[in-house]
Amino acid sequence: MEGVKAKQMLQWHPAFYAGIQIEFAEEADDLIFENEHQLGTKPKEIDVLIIKKNKDKRIRKNIGRIFRKYNIVEYKSPNDYLSIDDYYKVCGYACFYKSDVSRVNVIKFDEITITFVCKSYPYKLMEKLQKERFFNVYKQENGIYYIVGEMFPVQLILTSELSEADNFWLHNLTNDLKEKSTVDDLVEEYQKHRNDRLYQAVMNIIVRANEERFEEEKNMCEALRELFKDELEAGMKIAREEGLRQGREAGMAEGFQEGRQRGMEQGIEQGIEQGIEQGIEQGIEQGIQQGIRQVIQGAIEACKSLGATKEDIKNLLLERFSINEQETAKYMELYW
Repeated sequence: MEGVKAKQMLQWHPAFYAGIQIEFAEEADDLIFENEHQLGTKPKEIDVLIIKKNKDKRIRKNIGRIFRKYNIVEYKSPNDYLSIDDYYKVCGYACFYKSDVSRVNVIKFDEITITFVCKSYPYKLMEKLQKERFFNVYKQENGIYYIVGEMFPVQLILTSELSEADNFWLHNLTNDLKEKSTVDDLVEEYQKHRNDRLYQAVMNIIVRANEERFEEEKNMCEALRELFKDELEAGMKIAREEGLRQGREAGMAEGFQEGRQRGMEQGIEQGIEQGIEQGIEQGIEQGIQQGIRQVIQGAIEACKSLGATKEDIKNLLLERFSINEQETAKYMELYW
């Protein structure tokens, strides 16, 4: 039950925002991406707004061929569905976006498109649009449907039907990976881009949403942990540097204060100098320890999300951080 609740709490939208940028990577210089674009002063947000820098330049990517200048994208996570109310809500957002400007008609009516992205075909919605509004719905290619008849050009993207060759990351942004070969391919592709924050965001949610599937493939978990090793070491370096910085600042402040107090007894100049020196040493040590604790917490949480067992993580901590069994048990109790 806890596992089901955890999956329901997964943050799919940040992963989708990263994934759709990956899809348009070859044309990223021609586009502006805005995540959760807020409409007006009240809490109304467009999931993703994609703006073409040059409105006359055609987008070659299959999911963007419909694009004009301003392109509104609504995303539904794998467990969610696209309803008739969702449809009209986004149409309303499009109208509001067109009118919420400083000058009249700055955004032209024919410069807007709407894209709906979900996992499965919304039969009830499509039936209503076809029977009640007499819209035409036709399949442009695998996973891409055009809805004809609305005031704006509208397309429906089904991630489960998208071509894996053309839309690898959006196609696999799901919670039901089935094939071992897919897991293999994901790890292989991620290795090519593991330092890219967009790929990290997508891969993280895929692994967390399919923990059991990745855990079944022990070799894949090992490969993912091997990938994580570099990130862990980089995190250690950053933590140490941050610890030194924070330590110096805290040490200077503490040392100055302590030095003033000692100066009353030993002479102000000598006392301040000695106090600062001791304060810096104490502050650096405290800062490093705090940084290490943060990295260990991140390591435990990340390895857990990759399907690692308690024993795996325990061995990793012992090896990477040179801490004893008692300290390892303490960290596991705090952060597992």
